[in-house]
Amino acid sequence: MATCYRHPNRETGVSCSNCGRPICPDCMTPTPVGMRCPECSQQKTQVRNLRSMNVEPIATYILIAINVMLFVGVQSNPSIEIDLALISENIYGQPVGVGDGEWWRLISSGFLHTEILHLGLNMLALFWLGRMIEPALGHARFLGIYFAALLAGSFGALLLDPDALTRGASGAIYGLLGAAIVMARNRNIDLMQSGLLPILGFNLLFTFVVGGISIGGHIGGLVGGLITAFVVEELARRRRNATPIAVGFCAVFAVAVGVATVLMVSP
Repeated sequence: MATCYRHPNRETGVSCSNCGRPICPDCMTPTPVGMRCPECSQQKTQVRNLRSMNVEPIATYILIAINVMLFVGVQSNPSIEIDLALISENIYGQPVGVGDGEWWRLISSGFLHTEILHLGLNMLALFWLGRMIEPALGHARFLGIYFAALLAGSFGALLLDPDALTRGASGAIYGLLGAAIVMARNRNIDLMQSGLLPILGFNLLFTFVVGGISIGGHIGGLVGGLITAFVVEELARRRRNATPIAVGFCAVFAVAVGVATVLMVSP
């Protein structure tokens, strides 16, 4: 249990919605955006919540553009998809794809989509989540979490179904949803009223009930997003300029997951 930064002998589970420092009841100042510490409650600066920082979600728009362009390219030349989709062995157990050394599929598969509805739903979710959390994270940390979740999703997909031809940005998007939940919780935003938990619950139900969906990809991406977002937020709370370290952690996490996946499927 954390202790109040002004009263070290008092345990507390509440943090300032602006600076993130733990505060006890005597140090809490109610505001429309959550509890703030005495210093932050006197500031006239904008509160650092999920949407308030002055950063355009450029990385989100670029990711959407790449997904759309690759979809158009695959529609004009379907053979591209076979070379980029995620798979590690065929129905006879023989190594193919990632299992045969084509490690780039771990990333490229996250930018492929089977049909226009698949692409549209994923890009709508990416647009919504990206505009929500990229302004608070900044471009570098946002991309770090995105690709860490993408690779974690690839790991989960190959772990549960290595002979399925898997594609889609869903694993990375589940990771962003996990990151949004971590960030909202740290800022004392009600997860039910914000809709984040209901949306997660609905999507998990959809994942397990509807056939043809990569359960491992969705769960792996969600876990990857939760882990990396938690560490990134903790680093931001403990250090003033934590972006390089946070991005470095995301990169190390992504590489470790990627290497673990290749080792897992290698003959």
